[in-house]
Amino acid sequence: MVTGVERADVLGEDFELSESEDQGPQALRLSTDKQRAKPKRVFLVWICMRVLPHFIKISRPEFIDQKELNEINTNVGLRPIKTREMKMPKLLQQVLFATGLAILSEPVLAHSFGRLYTLPVPFWLYLYGAAATLLVSFLLIGLLATNTRPNAYRSYPAPWLTQLAKSTKPLLIVLTLALFFLCIATGLWGTQDPYRNFNMTFFWIIFVLGIAYLSTLLGNFYAQLNPWRLISLPFGRLFAGRWAYPRHFSYWPALLLFMGFIWVELFSHSRPTHLSQHLLIYSAITFTGMAAFGRDAWLRHGEFFSVFLRLTALASPLYDEPKQGLRWRVPFSGLQHERAEHISLVLFILFMLSSTAFDGLRSTVPWYRLFWLDPYGLITAWIGKPPLYAFVELRLYYLVYETLCLILSPGIYLLVFAAFVWLGKLLARSQTPLLTLICEFSYSLIPIALVYHITHYYTLLLSQGVKIVSLLSDPFGWGWDLFGTIDVWRAPILPEMGTVWHTQVGLILFGHVVSVYLAHQQALRSFGTARAAILSQIPMLILMVLFTTAGLWILSQPIQG
Repeated sequence: MVTGVERADVLGEDFELSESEDQGPQALRLSTDKQRAKPKRVFLVWICMRVLPHFIKISRPEFIDQKELNEINTNVGLRPIKTREMKMPKLLQQVLFATGLAILSEPVLAHSFGRLYTLPVPFWLYLYGAAATLLVSFLLIGLLATNTRPNAYRSYPAPWLTQLAKSTKPLLIVLTLALFFLCIATGLWGTQDPYRNFNMTFFWIIFVLGIAYLSTLLGNFYAQLNPWRLISLPFGRLFAGRWAYPRHFSYWPALLLFMGFIWVELFSHSRPTHLSQHLLIYSAITFTGMAAFGRDAWLRHGEFFSVFLRLTALASPLYDEPKQGLRWRVPFSGLQHERAEHISLVLFILFMLSSTAFDGLRSTVPWYRLFWLDPYGLITAWIGKPPLYAFVELRLYYLVYETLCLILSPGIYLLVFAAFVWLGKLLARSQTPLLTLICEFSYSLIPIALVYHITHYYTLLLSQGVKIVSLLSDPFGWGWDLFGTIDVWRAPILPEMGTVWHTQVGLILFGHVVSVYLAHQQALRSFGTARAAILSQIPMLILMVLFTTAGLWILSQPIQG
């Protein structure tokens, strides 16, 4: 997910929202040297997208006709100009377009660090190495994991952590509520500079990213610290629920809210005040759902943060056993015996994966080229000219196009996933219904979704999350220094890009290997024999290779070009 402060202060300079670019929460620009930087950028865009095509191809609908030009020249005493129409080479068109588009979209080189990085070996070697790693892992798992009745891993009590959690819970509750209300208040009454306002950094970086990553380490603590749950507790009868939660609703409300959240994140022009308004609207929806169907039912099925963090917490080495307290377990073992209750939960898991991939894909040149260069001529035939020449008119249609792609992305992933599960079912000669198998194997995709999320956004915690220390001293941007930390960690932490890239490659491979293992364990339970399990997982191995290749390609685009 791209956050509202992703491009803020990448080089230690202040950023602010740009009113001229409707690129969502990430539409940030430098506030220093505006008079010099902005005209320079506009001039380059104009040269790439207007002037150069004019000289390369003289006859264009947007410019004056040659006959009219000669008439004007004759009237002012100049000789008619004899010219010959020259068509712009297609390759040159693409180069000029890509250059202009790159300037327009302000891409973040090498994942928001503003620095170029050259891969130490050709990119195809990484792909071959990743495929080989998955193949070897698959063979080893198939040879070693042959127990047709795999048992859950043993767990061990963590008494000191249980005691620590109990003793700090009152403080954490107060802190959670205070930060929640502060986040809303600073957006409504604080500065609208996202770099100086507490709510943008806190919500997009600390809450959306940090809490998700902490859940993979510490378990589902959000279930106890959910601010909407805490606010509702004193009003027990009001949120007891008037009706039973409809079974056919299942996880559809959470999925729809999840999609709405990602849309706001990617496409809305967000300022601190807009973020606060969105939080108030989401609070109203949450409280209405709890009042209608009961607190517990709505938090389980309708409040998408609860659903999302409950799924990520299954990867944690810690979990809360009722009446026993916190216990240790092998990481990711919480996913071993889980299955999706409904197809809506499968789509929710797939959207965790597809939304991250879509966020990365839409920032690549091939994605923009698909619409604006119109390689199949569909848009050109519709409007009568290339879409690049109708940029202003087509911006709304482009937003609709990207929105549809976002909404349809989990469905596309579902079709692909179902196809490979069906192939595995055929190879295993299983009579189990396909929908049942899809629900059973869906949890094996969660490690992939987690590592995709981490590899895409963990650098933001380093580059932007550290600023929360200074923002706590001046949350409204009014010039305060409450805790004496106003100048602490204002500069981002910028890791070496080679470290970032190889960390991302390693995490992606790790997540896919874990998914291969979980899928194999599930195959042993679903198909009964080791031979059937191995045969059924051959298509799944191919799917993992495809996911790995696609994930590495998307991650490499800011580095490669």
